[in-house]
Amino acid sequence: MAEKGLSGKGLKAGAVGLLGAVVIGVSCIAPAYTLTAALGPTVSEVGVQLPAIFLVGFIPMILVAFGYRELNNAMPDAGTSFTWASRAFGPWIGWMGGWGLIAATIIVLSNLAAVAVDFFYLMLAQLFGNPELGELSKNLPLNIATTLVFIALACWISYRGMEATKGVQYVLVAFQLLVLGWFAVAAFSHVANGSAFDATAISPDWFNPFAVGSFSAFAAGVSLSIFIYWGWDVTLTMNEETKNPEKTPGRAATVTVVVIVAIYMTVALATLSFAGVGETGLGAGNPDNQSSIFAVLSGPVMGPFAILMSLAILSSSAASLQSTFVSPARTMLSMGHYRALPGRFGKVSPRFKSPSYATIAAGVAAAAFYVITRTTSENALWDTITALGMMICFYYGITALACVWFFRAQAFSNGRAFFFKFLAPLLGGVILLVMFFKTAADSMDPEYGSGSSVGGLGMVFILGMGVILLGVVIMLMMSRLRPEFFKGQVLARGREER
Repeated sequence: MAEKGLSGKGLKAGAVGLLGAVVIGVSCIAPAYTLTAALGPTVSEVGVQLPAIFLVGFIPMILVAFGYRELNNAMPDAGTSFTWASRAFGPWIGWMGGWGLIAATIIVLSNLAAVAVDFFYLMLAQLFGNPELGELSKNLPLNIATTLVFIALACWISYRGMEATKGVQYVLVAFQLLVLGWFAVAAFSHVANGSAFDATAISPDWFNPFAVGSFSAFAAGVSLSIFIYWGWDVTLTMNEETKNPEKTPGRAATVTVVVIVAIYMTVALATLSFAGVGETGLGAGNPDNQSSIFAVLSGPVMGPFAILMSLAILSSSAASLQSTFVSPARTMLSMGHYRALPGRFGKVSPRFKSPSYATIAAGVAAAAFYVITRTTSENALWDTITALGMMICFYYGITALACVWFFRAQAFSNGRAFFFKFLAPLLGGVILLVMFFKTAADSMDPEYGSGSSVGGLGMVFILGMGVILLGVVIMLMMSRLRPEFFKGQVLARGREER
């Protein structure tokens, strides 16, 4: 390893091109899964301003994506947030940036597996015309066993390297995008034919974020919309395995975010036009519909083809479950490689040229988290997913500001550098960190999330802050076990000489 500089880790170079990277990026975001989970709660906060909030959530994402692209151009490294924040701010902030990414992705792996299992049994019920099969997901021992099988399968595919990952994703991503397009066209057709539940004409007011009732509702809506865009940075985590590693990952990140916002806007407009935002029946504002809006609307919108939506959400969550392993495994690989974690995390499979120990560790951690939270309290699992928004804002914000600080000497050299290396990441990072502190403050209220609380503090706040504080504790332990990284003897601050 080059002293105090970046170095390769033995991953398979040139395994993924631009299209493959975009497909894996879209897969990681999982549009069918995120939309069915997030449309209802976002409508409950902001009503018909749903498209406006989706656009507002898109703004910090694209601004941060520009910063990520510039950092990748200068330092293509699988550690992304961990490596870049370490080079910009030093080892302590860098370690916490890496922890934010690892914690967020491992938590969402548990949720993705849970959603995949729910829709797996729902699909069986629809396929065999037996509603009792759909109820099997509520059998706790069977649910946990099936979830662990899904996690193990996804872990196995990811272990086999980027080429196996890419091959699986082409099929699963194409299918879910086809079904989402089908749903949108069918919904607009019902509106045109007068057979929609609550036909609502699209209005310019839907795109006005200032029409949202309060700043708290606005902040909650943006926090949810940030969650639905999250995952595009997987394209950067693959940078040591892509063709043209300085350019392809950054381009893939930008393309992925643009593709996703187009999908989200189309489906959001179709849903609002068909169902309206009422709190009864099929209305998108009905609390009974919010846990899975497509499970409710797919039948009325798609008729006998509703089973395709169940398959799409199953394939979306399963695809994302598999592709999401890419990020924590490669971040832990880099942390092991640069001596911020025990050395075994830095091992690469000789056969598949993929992170070996780190991939298995991510799978074990996700499985353990699911078993613990599901057997303790189902609310704990879902409140942790709500707290995810805080962690996403935390590590995205740190990475965006790392771009500003790392390139500070070049920021005013020309117009392009000013916008992409300074202004865009600065605005994106500040917006996300403001959202982090706002969500943290709001989540202290016991009514936030599921309504669970401990000692008068909301469960979402306790879980969100608890995960971050757990990272601080592990970091302090590692500083005693692996002091060379924390003394700046492995990764030096400053610009990499290329």
